[in-house]
Amino acid sequence: MTKIAVRYIVNDVDEALAFYRDQLNFKVDMHPAPGFAALSRDDLTLLLNAPGAGGAGTAGGNPSPGGWNRFQIQVDDLEAISNDLRQLGATFRSDIVQGNGGKQLLIEDPSGNAVELFEPN
Repeated sequence: MTKIAVRYIVNDVDEALAFYRDQLNFKVDMHPAPGFAALSRDDLTLLLNAPGAGGAGTAGGNPSPGGWNRFQIQVDDLEAISNDLRQLGATFRSDIVQGNGGKQLLIEDPSGNAVELFEPN
């Protein structure tokens, strides 16, 4: 295996693309159709799909966004990033929580998919 990507089902690919690009600094690698986009940040590739876009996306039922599965972005200054995201109108699932390994915060993309921001000790 040479590359790992995460696929998120989103209600509106354009809205989700703007969120990840403008609020979390993802780069848009491709956006060839209204129902699909591929983005990247560091070593993470994030694939955004509208429900039912693409043949394999419909296998096993009707996918929908949300839930508690998430990917994690490690950051250097969680407090500052949290303040910046609040100014940008981000939706927060939690306040900053201190754990054994560091501090974490959960935010949501426009479709309700969780993203964890983590500052290690």
